[in-house]
Amino acid sequence: MRFPFIVTVMTAFFFSFAWPVVAEEKKFVGIDACIDCHQEQYDTFMKHSKKAHSFLNIKKMEKKLTAQEYAECFQCHTTGYGKPGGFVSETQTPGLKNPGCEVCHGPGSVHVETQDPDDIVANITMEHCIVCHDKDRVDEFNFEPLVFSGAH
Repeated sequence: MRFPFIVTVMTAFFFSFAWPVVAEEKKFVGIDACIDCHQEQYDTFMKHSKKAHSFLNIKKMEKKLTAQEYAECFQCHTTGYGKPGGFVSETQTPGLKNPGCEVCHGPGSVHVETQDPDDIVANITMEHCIVCHDKDRVDEFNFEPLVFSGAH
């Protein structure tokens, strides 16, 4: 009778230590999570970047837009809208209502935990910028991306 018990324990032990660990899904944590390690970049970003406070721009436009048009603005004027742990609303996720570090560098939850540079997008290219600053938006708003937004 002890044999099935031992097999069960051995199987549980094997799968708990030998089975590949599923990588944690990266989530957005907000710009405040970056301050402790990146104070200088944070200060520069807040002082010089137009996007540091861009939620105010879409808030001003809210009454002139349909609900769908207003929600479309969230894709570029907030952090992580429509993605795991990203912006939901001004009341539910106030720390993500403005675009912050993670708009360019990707979700920071794992990086904050490990402090490993490999757990965040470190080398920003124009490919990262054109997610929001595509040709149509540049033509419509006459606003081209400033690589690094003055933060680095």
